[in-house]
Amino acid sequence: MEFSSSLPIYIQIMNLIKTKVVSGEIDRGEKLPSVRELSKELRVNPNTIQRVYQELEREELVKTQRGMGTFVTEDSLIISHLKQSMAATVIDRFFREMENLGFQPDEIKKMISERFMEGNE
Repeated sequence: MEFSSSLPIYIQIMNLIKTKVVSGEIDRGEKLPSVRELSKELRVNPNTIQRVYQELEREELVKTQRGMGTFVTEDSLIISHLKQSMAATVIDRFFREMENLGFQPDEIKKMISERFMEGNE
């Protein structure tokens, strides 16, 4: 994984895991790699992964079971809310960037509609 200097590494790893969970690449209830395994795979300090898991647990996306590992929540409502929140962030960023380019809301709507129609032909 290539890390950006614009965000702390632990947040980038959290976002990666969240994306994999909401997209279904990581299933509900699935065991995540151990701190050591993931730190080796991503070439980061184990303390960084520990922080990632702690933050994800605080957000109730994962649950750590002592001696067993860290598991993704089984709660589909939590995952659904996360997916909606992540989508809203993407949409907000898109609209901000389009407005920075000088587009008005009606122009943005028209462009989206046209692009959507192109994709369904």
